[in-house]
Amino acid sequence: MAQDVRQVDIVFHYPPELTQLLINTIPLLCPAKRDVLTFFRGSGVGDSVLSDLEDQLRKDRNSINKYEIVRTVLERLNAKGEPALRERREILRRVTEFEDFSTCSPNDQLKAKGLVGEISRVVGVKDSFTRMKHAQEEERKARLAEHQDKVRAAAERRTTLASLRSDLGRLFGETDPVKRGKALEGILNRLFAGYFSTRSFCAPRRRPGSR
Repeated sequence: MAQDVRQVDIVFHYPPELTQLLINTIPLLCPAKRDVLTFFRGSGVGDSVLSDLEDQLRKDRNSINKYEIVRTVLERLNAKGEPALRERREILRRVTEFEDFSTCSPNDQLKAKGLVGEISRVVGVKDSFTRMKHAQEEERKARLAEHQDKVRAAAERRTTLASLRSDLGRLFGETDPVKRGKALEGILNRLFAGYFSTRSFCAPRRRPGSR
């Protein structure tokens, strides 16, 4: 039942359906209320989230049940946002990799197995959509970068042509034919270099036999 959830973006903030599944599942994996807190401690959840719940259990064990503990902890971790990303990821990892259901109550073992499997399925489905979304975003960025390159190349070509026209206009004021000839040669070389660099090499080549 183990599943690698390290790349799952939904751990950034548990969606409602996943939160509810975790609320229903974790209490079944932990026989006692103290075990629930130990589970979260093992996932890296700190005093800022757990200390008041531990105090409440010490004062009155009947004042809160396992499901309320899990709900409170998950809501607090969700509210923390990115700073609690590591803890949320670890909680998911520990749940989806849970295998020793003998620690569960005999009446809860089948239910716990089913819920762990459902969480793994939900995480897997959402992970697939996340990968698809990332692929689409990368494709969009690639198209945008290609478009920007074309725009940049066109702007550079316009600048080069404007400079060539300016230099060509100044030739009419040059009375020395030798200087005028050398200057014209330089302008033509720049013109051809700019033309072929933006046309011949950038244009896609057709495959032999293609129409």
